[in-house]
Amino acid sequence: MPTPQPPRPPYPPPGGAPGESDESLAAGIRGGTDSEVAQSTALLIARHWRPVHEYAVICLASGGNVSNMLTAAAFHQVFDRVKLGEPGTALRPRLLVTVRDMARLWAADPGISDVLPVLTKPAGARGMRTSKSLIPDNRVLAERSFQGLPAVARCVLWHVEVEAEDITVAAGLLGMDYETVTGTLEQARDKLREGLVRAHRELAPSKDCRFYNRLLDVPIRRGGDLLPDVRSHLDECRYCRAAAEQLGHFENGLGVLLTEAVLGWGARRYHDTRPGRDKQQSVRLRGSARHRGGGGTRGRRSTLLSRLSAPRRGASGGPRSPRALFTGVGLASAGLLTTLLAAGVWSDDGGADPAAATSGSAPGTDSRAATGSPTNPAQLPTASGRTTLRNIGTDLCLDVQGEPAAGAAVQLAECSGEATQQWSYSDDGMLSSVADPGLCVDAHADAGVVILGDCADTGDPRADDVRYDLTAQGELLPRWDDALALAPAGEEPGADVVVKVRDRSPSQRWATEAVSATPGSLAVTPPAAHPAAHPAGFPDDTA
Repeated sequence: MPTPQPPRPPYPPPGGAPGESDESLAAGIRGGTDSEVAQSTALLIARHWRPVHEYAVICLASGGNVSNMLTAAAFHQVFDRVKLGEPGTALRPRLLVTVRDMARLWAADPGISDVLPVLTKPAGARGMRTSKSLIPDNRVLAERSFQGLPAVARCVLWHVEVEAEDITVAAGLLGMDYETVTGTLEQARDKLREGLVRAHRELAPSKDCRFYNRLLDVPIRRGGDLLPDVRSHLDECRYCRAAAEQLGHFENGLGVLLTEAVLGWGARRYHDTRPGRDKQQSVRLRGSARHRGGGGTRGRRSTLLSRLSAPRRGASGGPRSPRALFTGVGLASAGLLTTLLAAGVWSDDGGADPAAATSGSAPGTDSRAATGSPTNPAQLPTASGRTTLRNIGTDLCLDVQGEPAAGAAVQLAECSGEATQQWSYSDDGMLSSVADPGLCVDAHADAGVVILGDCADTGDPRADDVRYDLTAQGELLPRWDDALALAPAGEEPGADVVVKVRDRSPSQRWATEAVSATPGSLAVTPPAAHPAAHPAGFPDDTA
């Protein structure tokens, strides 16, 4: 159902005269007459209502009256601060962050959430409330750098890179001419990068990280090769790998980086739905050249991280782009070699079928797995197979809260073999519920709070939201960002399942345990035979 929208105001604001800038309108709010205050307030709301309301819908996972209330409350709070002297420049990101924080605050207040039940949706404000941090750990440096920029620089970067608007829109909001804003944009990008490098040095957990600070930035900026010592350090240091990944976004993924660094919650959905995004081919997320596998729209960051496993190019391979440089940090740096699982692990009878467990040759596999099957050449688990997913760290199973339905929370529960604990893994990586095969595990719809969502075909823009790679260690890596892994938010039954930065801890590992077609009859795979114990993901008796 379409989200209810108020009449759309002029958007973006017309003209670029100084009298039309956000700051001049803010001055009218601070010290104008009653009519000037009313006029300035109305004009600022008209300029910014639509995107702020759209983000409120994302935060609540619902439209309607409550999203209108949340949007209006955010404007009221920001305008109150403007009256007290805060600048009126770069209002958009401040309004959006206020919406996010207010939704979380409302959800934490029983008196409000009891009156507004929409705040209890696990895919919305409730998920925000239970999240330890709304900004991912691998975006802290970018967030710190952005907030340290002058307000003019933040305004230009946000509207051009995140909102995908023409630079004349930023010029109108700032009351500046086109040439000045164009120069400001280039300076802002440089300052943002400098701030990120400085934050990396200031927050470095060790003297080695500080030592490699410039040795990391300069080659990525110039598109050259990292020194062997730097590569070796990145293999061991997650903090510096995250810094390299953030620096890599400056090539052509800056909008994604800024949205995730400033908003965190629902950032990718907000970024992807900006009206100007389809008009800018350079920041489109579609296209096989920027997407692993060629389907879907999670192109830029997914491509960057998937290339971590790409082999290094030699001197004869030509110059390397900054993005290729850091993503070539190496297979060892993130361990992102995803493996094919033996089809028998997911079979209904719990046994491995030697004839069906073979696969095409891959590095690290022996000749016994080289023949493949003409009907399933990749030999990924078939959709007919059923399994439970037991978390190694907690010894609890992946389950659904209540009845399976779109938006239902995915959580931990005592292992029982019930239908809601049974999952099917298709040959293209889709993880669906056996209790309702039309629903799949969705780790992307709400900034990493895992819920059930409608399954999506490979050509659908949401295809990677419901697809995962299962590593030899038993980690479930979402294909929209394979530097993350599915993990519980707590250790007790009922704990939500979320995506976290991959750290290879036991809490991020899952044991596949085949079940029969009859719910409750659980056939546990012995630990010694579990695919996670085998580097290539095949049992020892594969024939």
